[in-house]
Amino acid sequence: MSADNEDYLVLEKQLCFSLYSASHRLVRSYRPLLEPLDLTYPQYLAMLVLWQQPQLNVKELGEQLYLDSGTLTPLLKRLEIKGLVSRTRSQQDERVVQISLTAQGKALKAQASHIPMAIFQQSGLPLEQLLQLKQSCDVLFKQLEAL
Repeated sequence: MSADNEDYLVLEKQLCFSLYSASHRLVRSYRPLLEPLDLTYPQYLAMLVLWQQPQLNVKELGEQLYLDSGTLTPLLKRLEIKGLVSRTRSQQDERVVQISLTAQGKALKAQASHIPMAIFQQSGLPLEQLLQLKQSCDVLFKQLEAL
C-alpha cells in the first residue's frame, strides 16, 4: 500500500462520512417541525407515501421506504394508535395487511405542508443546488443498489 492510498484513510475524506453527517443533521432539523404533528421522522416518511397512495399494503410501503415489515409494523401500530392510519387484513390473503389513511391522517397533510419549504430555507442552499444534490444521491443509490 502506498503513502498516497493511506491518505484516503482519513475520516474527513470519506464520502460515506459526509453523507452520514449531512443526513444525520438534516433528519435532526425535522424534529422541531414534526413535534407539533406528533410524528417521528420515519413516521413522517410513511405518511408522505400514504398521502400519495392512501391505501396500500405493508409490503408495498416497505418497498417504497426500503424498510422491512419488522421495522414497519411497530411504526404503523403507533400511527394507528394516533388515529392516522387503519390496518386491516386482506380478505383474499390474511398474511397481507392493508394500510389506509384515516380522515385524521388525510387532514394532517395540510398541517405538514410547510415542512418542505422550511427545510429548504434552513439549508441556505439555492434550489438548483439542492435539486442537483438530490439527483446525485438518487444516482448513487441506484448504482449501489445494482451491486
